[in-house]
Amino acid sequence: MTNSTSTTTTPVGGLAGRREWTALGVLMLPLLLVSMDVSVLYFAIPAISADLEPSGTQQLWIFDIYAFVLAGLLMTMGSLGDRIGRRRLLLIGAAAFGTASLIAAYANSAETLIAARAVLGIGGATLMPSTMALIRTMFTDPGQRAKAIGLWSGVMTAGIALGSVMSGVLVQYFWWGSVFLVNLPAMALLLVLGPFLLPESKDPNPGRFDWLSVPLSMAAVLPVIYGLKEIPSEGWHAEYVVSITVGLLFATAFVHRQRTAASPMISPALFRGRGFAPSVVLNLIASFAMMGSAFFTTQYLQSVLDKSAMEAALWALLPSVPIGMAAPLATALVQKGVNRAYVVTAGFAIGAAGYALLALADTDSLWLVLTACGVLASGIVMVISQITDLAMSSAPVERAGSASSLMETGAEFGGALGMAILGSIGTAVYRHEIPGTAPAPAHETLGGALAVASHLPGRAGDALATTAREAFTSGMQGAAIAGTVLLVGAAALAARALRGIHVADK
Repeated sequence: MTNSTSTTTTPVGGLAGRREWTALGVLMLPLLLVSMDVSVLYFAIPAISADLEPSGTQQLWIFDIYAFVLAGLLMTMGSLGDRIGRRRLLLIGAAAFGTASLIAAYANSAETLIAARAVLGIGGATLMPSTMALIRTMFTDPGQRAKAIGLWSGVMTAGIALGSVMSGVLVQYFWWGSVFLVNLPAMALLLVLGPFLLPESKDPNPGRFDWLSVPLSMAAVLPVIYGLKEIPSEGWHAEYVVSITVGLLFATAFVHRQRTAASPMISPALFRGRGFAPSVVLNLIASFAMMGSAFFTTQYLQSVLDKSAMEAALWALLPSVPIGMAAPLATALVQKGVNRAYVVTAGFAIGAAGYALLALADTDSLWLVLTACGVLASGIVMVISQITDLAMSSAPVERAGSASSLMETGAEFGGALGMAILGSIGTAVYRHEIPGTAPAPAHETLGGALAVASHLPGRAGDALATTAREAFTSGMQGAAIAGTVLLVGAAALAARALRGIHVADK
């Protein structure tokens, strides 16, 4: 049921009608764009560099600050939405996202673009938990809500893949600022239609907002995300280990604050529902697997198979085709009476099969790698759609924003952890395979080896490039074996943790 402050338009009898499904379509547009903005600069960075001439540090901040701010503010914005109203926060976020997109598109300096990207991250942090919380409010029927959440999961996954391709197309035919201007129509549509289609809902008794939890949550999230993002490319240097350690210490302080504060940002009561805590853990593992594989497959397509950036992005779209069918299939199975624990277990098992296929790839295995990616992603999307539905069904409707933000923060941690751990495994194998006589840059990365090889004469260059590509592929195989073991373990964990959990609608 909805709380006393809701103005939801769900028809009597609990079934959502045309208005709610239309509202869902409006919500999907900003969600798609927020997820696309994670990868939309992949092809735009060279053009931005030529135009704005940022320093190396500024270029890194242009690329990374969006994800950092987004991850750091998710919990704050989820809790804020529960207090001031999810629709209100969504519309504020849409206005901020649209304004920042316009500033970013016409930025005339690296500093301006960095600031605009930071505001985009703030807007994204308001939009993501608000969309899920509003779905929880609009779709009170469990079956309809499961379908809506399945669509939400598919759009989120597709957006990351589409972002890089769209940026490549736009940069090829327009200027780099166009990758930001595409956000404006969707945000304008949301601002115009949102007040009429979307219900307002919030926690009727939220208590005082715990301001101390805001810096504590950011200090817990940002150092860990930073350290984990740097480790795959830079290695386990002391500064990154210290960064992660500092973040974990602040995380301990944050958890203590939530357990002792009179009005915590994240209520411990969320974890009393049987399905919520397992969902957070399994969601983290699923994101670990998804992003860990992406670290290798994007490099494989470009550097091993020697595809251009645009070619690689277009080929990478093929695995998205089965993804679109995975979440609806999982939802249909559950609605036909198949135990959710079995569906989630099967999703992890399918993901493990995808990693197992990836472990069989050699240096000329385009279709095998694409098939592996499709199988892996389909299994993971099955998992994410079901555990997201379970988590939101387990959470009280008045805390839907906080519940959604926790799931999304866990996904950010999982993705960064997957890239760090599987990336480190692959890098260790790569460096072991590279001959000791190879130049120093060749020992660091495949890109470094190919750059050195391009300046060596004749057969020497070809030999080094071939050796480096074989070493990278061996590293990918090693990481894929680790991913297979992880997902087999996750399947066993899901079968045990979700057994017998049946959540009644709240």
